[in-house]
Parts: sequence; structure tokens; C-alpha cells
Amino acid sequence: MNHTPNIASPPSRRQFLSQLGGGLGAVALAQLWAREGLMAAESSPSLLNPIAGLHHPPKVKRIIQLFMNGGASPMDTFDYKPALAKHHGQMLGPKEKPEGFTGAVGAVMKSPFEFKQHGQSGRWVSSVFPEQAKHVDELAFLMAMTTKTNVHGPGTYMMNTGFLIPGFPCMGAWISYALGSVVDELPAFIVLPDARGLPYNQKATFSSGFLPARHQGTVINAAANPPVPDLFADSRHKFAMGEAERDSLALLHKMNQRHLREHPGDSRLEARIAAGELAAKMQLSAPEAFDLSRESAVTRTAYGLDNKVTEDFGRRCLLARRLIERGTRFVQVWSGPQGAKDNWDNHASIVAELPPIATSVDQPIAALLGDLKARGLLADTLVVWSTEFGRTPFAQSSVGRDHNGGTFVNWLAGAGVKAGVAHGRSDELGYQAAENKTYCYDLHATILHLLGIDHTKLVYRNAGIDRRLTDVHGEVIREVLA
Repeated sequence: MNHTPNIASPPSRRQFLSQLGGGLGAVALAQLWAREGLMAAESSPSLLNPIAGLHHPPKVKRIIQLFMNGGASPMDTFDYKPALAKHHGQMLGPKEKPEGFTGAVGAVMKSPFEFKQHGQSGRWVSSVFPEQAKHVDELAFLMAMTTKTNVHGPGTYMMNTGFLIPGFPCMGAWISYALGSVVDELPAFIVLPDARGLPYNQKATFSSGFLPARHQGTVINAAANPPVPDLFADSRHKFAMGEAERDSLALLHKMNQRHLREHPGDSRLEARIAAGELAAKMQLSAPEAFDLSRESAVTRTAYGLDNKVTEDFGRRCLLARRLIERGTRFVQVWSGPQGAKDNWDNHASIVAELPPIATSVDQPIAALLGDLKARGLLADTLVVWSTEFGRTPFAQSSVGRDHNGGTFVNWLAGAGVKAGVAHGRSDELGYQAAENKTYCYDLHATILHLLGIDHTKLVYRNAGIDRRLTDVHGEVIREVLA
């Protein structure tokens, strides 16, 4: 076994049973019961799982990941390819349809959008991102990201978990397991999906896999009112309050203890107990944290909350800032649901489909970067811009682009990042990574490194195998580190 003294290991069956003797359920629910007058109020140990120490001094304390769901086209956003105009209309693609392509390979298609150089770094950016273009000197680009698949589901799993199949913990779950929460009144890992629906793989993308269940992502519908449902008892059901509620909690405690005795290896009940304790604390913290009316009119306008096109993504970017400011360690903000529309999966027409989705995120992302910088939060916050794969330089359906795992772009900004640099290069047409290619393993290793964690030592024993977020791969991308 490759265990590290710095990372907490899962308790053995004997250890878990011994904890029951101390009343694990009672300890976990102590704070909740104290609120209801069931027992004397006293502070209870947290059920969070902070590690005993870090492997090296961290640069990053919290993370906001912006995920462009569907496969953002690199040659129409951040990867300028003048050769596409030179070879426009020529049949230079593979003769046989590659696995995962949804249609026949067409002719080379130039980008329909104008590219210009921006900032002192001279970074080329498409006209679809005029606001993000103003921040290129603050970003570190990974220009030759690649993946093992051209299919959305496996690609989304890989970029989040490091594996192509379900059942593995996502990066947010690993970070929650390794570091726990910054505070105990908000979840360590929060997911803010698009109001139109969940991404590919649905909630499995935010799963804790074989890690204890309490480390899975807490999914919040930011467009709902309230965003966190059922946090408070419904005032219409007064019969379930007061003494009845106290009796219900006492009965629940007995049932929980019996279940723990019968199923000592099942972490789901522990997660529910932790969730109950957290919910009690969130009754005080959540209403303020999710109340965007507390922000100034200038701030709300900057994020695009007064514009129907940018309102949803802008609301979630602003909420992400409020959450990390108050102690949430990892917030993931998704652009686009799964499916064939309203996302970055632009098969039919790059001209018609890319500009609307790009416009919906551009102003909010720029506002988030500016806001974090103005508040001093970039000193210990990392922002990650991701997508699951890229798109072909060859036309599909005349003016669309097909899936392409050969090369795509991610960027990083904030704490520990060398601003204004680009690492890697795709080939002349933007079809395959050509130089300094990077996989999700390298991105994950770099993010963990910035958090103070050696990715080779963050290990969890499962089914006789020492599992890692980075599997058996991954190198820290030091070229993008300050």
C-alpha cells in the first residue's frame, strides 16, 4: 500500500466499529439536537476530513472551475490558425471517419470570426470573446490539451475524474477528501449547473465514487427560489414542528445507530448525518450567502445580471465568488446542459451556434476575474477554464464542426499561476496536439500541486488498488507556474 502520513486513510472496519461505541451518530447530530433542545448545547467535532498536513506550502486555498460543456471550438476562440484560411475548402482530413465523429469528415473550414492580438503578451483571441480578451495578460493558456475520446460522456468523465468510465471520484471530491472545508457552515464542494439542465453524465460527473459519500458535489440550482430547497421547515406544516420534530429527530437517531451497526462499511449514512449537521449550520449562513441583492447595482450589472443573455451564467459566477469568499473550497460553474443545443456542441453551424453561448459567458467571466482581483481574492484563488475536448478544423454539415479529442484549450488564472504565458502548440490546422501536449492528469496534478498536495501521494485504497485522481499518470505543468 502506498499510504502517506500526510493524507488521511479510510478507517478500518475495526476502527469504524470502535467509533460507534462513542456514539458517532449522536456526536454528529449533537449540534442539530442542541438547536432543538434535545440535549445540552455543546460544540461537536466536525465530520469533515482535513489532512494532517500538506506536502508543501500551498499557493491556492480555493478554486472556481468554469466548465464549457459540449466541446468548445479552439480554432474559433483562443487557437488562431491562419492556415485554415489558406487551405479552406480542401479535403485534407482523414479518409475514414474516426471513432466518435458523428458525421463524415468534410473540407477544411476557416474560422468565420476575426482574430486579433491582445495585451502585452500579444495573445490571439477571437471576436466571440471581446471581454475575456482584455484579461489575456492575467491568464496561462494550455494550448495543447488532449484526451482519449471523441465522445461527450467519457470525455466529461475524463476531464473531471481522470477516467473514461463512471465510478471514480471527481476532482472536487478528491479535494474535499484531502483538505476538508475551509469553514463548517458551507459545503466544501458546490456545483452550479446551467439553469437549462445538468451536463453529460448528469450528477455522476460530480460523484464521490468510492470515496466517502459526503465528499460528492452539492448541486445548487442558483435560478431557484430559494436556491437551497427544504433548508427550513415549511410553515404550512405546523403539526410537524416543535415536540413532533424533536420526537422525529430522536427516532431518526435510533434508526441511524441501528443502521450503522448493521452496515459499518456504508458511508452513505455518515454522509446524511454530516449533511444534517451542515444543513443546521446553513440555516444561518446560506440565506446571506445566496442573497445577491446584497451586491451593489454596479456589481450586478458588471456580471450581466440585467441582461437576459448573460443573467444565468453571470448569477452563478457572482454566486461562486460569494461562496469562495465565505469559505467554500471548490465551486464548479457549468455552461450548457447535455444535448444537441444551448451548449458548446456546435455540429450544425459554428456561425449560428457559437456566438450565443460565447456571449452568455464572456462578460460574466471577465467580471469574475476583475472582481476577484479587485477584492484581493486572486492572491489565494485559482480560476480554471475547461472543456471536455475540442472540435475539428474540418466542416461538418457544411458550416459546423465535429468532436475532436486531438487538441483543445484550457486556461488558468490566479494564485501561483504565471500570467500571460502559453504552454503547448497544436498542429497547423488545429487538429492534433503538436508540442508539449497535456492531459487531464497533468492539469489535475498541477491544481493539486497549487493546493499543496503531491498528486502521487493522494491515495485511497479501493478494491485492493491504490487509486489516485491522476491514475498512474500526470506531471505538474511547471511552465505555467509562477
